[in-house]
Amino acid sequence: MTEETTTLTGPPVRDWPALDLDGTEFDPVLADLMREGPLTRIRLPHGEGWAWLATRYEDVKAITNDPRFSRTAGMDRQVTRLAPHFAPRAGSPAWADQPDHNRLRKPVAGAFTASAMKRLRPRAQELLDPLVEGLLRDGPPADLVERVLEPFPVTLISEVMGVPAADRDQVHAWAATIVSTQGGAEASAEAKKGLFGWIARTIRERADSRGDDVYSLIGAAVRRGEISEEEAVGLAGPLQIGGEAVTHNCGQTLYLLLTRPELMERMRHQPEARPGALDELLRHVPHRTAVGLARIALEDVELGGLRIRAGDPVYVSYLAANRDPEVFPDPDRIDLDRDPNPHLSFGYGPHYCTGAMLARLQIELMVGSLLDRLPGLRLAVPADQVAWRRKTMIRGPQSLPVTWD
Repeated sequence: MTEETTTLTGPPVRDWPALDLDGTEFDPVLADLMREGPLTRIRLPHGEGWAWLATRYEDVKAITNDPRFSRTAGMDRQVTRLAPHFAPRAGSPAWADQPDHNRLRKPVAGAFTASAMKRLRPRAQELLDPLVEGLLRDGPPADLVERVLEPFPVTLISEVMGVPAADRDQVHAWAATIVSTQGGAEASAEAKKGLFGWIARTIRERADSRGDDVYSLIGAAVRRGEISEEEAVGLAGPLQIGGEAVTHNCGQTLYLLLTRPELMERMRHQPEARPGALDELLRHVPHRTAVGLARIALEDVELGGLRIRAGDPVYVSYLAANRDPEVFPDPDRIDLDRDPNPHLSFGYGPHYCTGAMLARLQIELMVGSLLDRLPGLRLAVPADQVAWRRKTMIRGPQSLPVTWD
C-alpha cells in the first residue's frame, strides 16, 4: 500500500489497487487495512478523492442499518470506486434510502421468499439434472464452470425473471460484461445500455401480463402506478445480473472442496451437515474484489473514536466483517462446525441481498448434486494451474477442470 500525505485530520489515505488474486486468497491490502484499525481511509482505482472504510463486524452492521449514511446521496458524486463506469440508475433500490427502498422492492418481494424458494426447488433440480447427466454421459475430464456452474444459474435466473429462451445468451453476455472491469468504461457502458434497453422493452410488453415471472410482476407494478418505468429498470437490472455472482461464488466454494480433501470428505459423507458447512464456506470465500457501493454521511458521526464528517463517503467491507475475530474465533480457519455463524456474505440491513435465498438454493443444489453423482470428484490439473478471472468485480475461477471415477 502507498500512503498519501494530507492536511486533513484522520488516518492516512491508502491506495487500494484492484488486485488479480489466484484461488481463494484473502486480499492482502484488505488484511493490512484491518490491522491498521476498524476505520481507515482508502483510494480505489477510479473516481475521485478518498473514502472511509469500515472493517469491524459491529461497525459494518451499524453503518448499513443507520439512516445517517445515505446511498442516494452518492448518486451524483464521483466517489473513489472500483468500477470504471459509474452511471447509477435513478430509482434503483441499490441507491435508494428508506422508505423508497422498501417501496421499490415490494413488487418482487414475493418472488424471493422462503416459500417461493420451496416451490422453485423441484424445478431448479429439473434444470440442473440434465447438466450433471451430460457430464456422466460424456465422461471426464470436464470444465465445471462451462458445463454446470455457468449454464445452471443463467437458465434458472432467466426462468425466474421471465427471459425468453431466444434472448438468454445476449442477456447473459451483457450481464457478464457489466460485472467485469476488463473492457473498461466503454464496454461496461455499452453493456448497460443494451441490457437496460432490453429490460425496459420487456417490462412494457409485460404490462398486462398476469404471469408470475419477475418481469411480469414489475410490469404490472408499473401499470398500477406503484413504480415508474425508470424505477422498474433499476429494480430488475441487479436481479438479472445476480446470476453471475452465483457462478463465481459456487466456483470458489467447489475450489475449496477440491483442494482440501478433509472438507470434501466431510461434505460428501455427511449430507445432513451441508447447510451449516455451506454457511462457513460462504463466510470464508472472498466473493468480490475490494468493496461495492459507497454511502454518504448526512451528518457528523462518531465511530471507532474517529469523526466521520457530513459529506464524507463511507464503504463497508463484508469480507472483513466475516473475518472479525471478535465474532468468528480463529477467523481464517474453515470450521464446518462453526456455530453460531452470523456471516454477512449477503449483506445486512435494508440492502440485504434480495436474491439471497435464491443464490443459496442454487449453490446448495450444485454442490450437492456434483458431490453425490460424481464419485471421486477431483481437480484434473494441479491447483496452481486453475485459471482465475482477471479484472473483475466478482472473483471466481475462469474454469474448473475436474475428473472423477
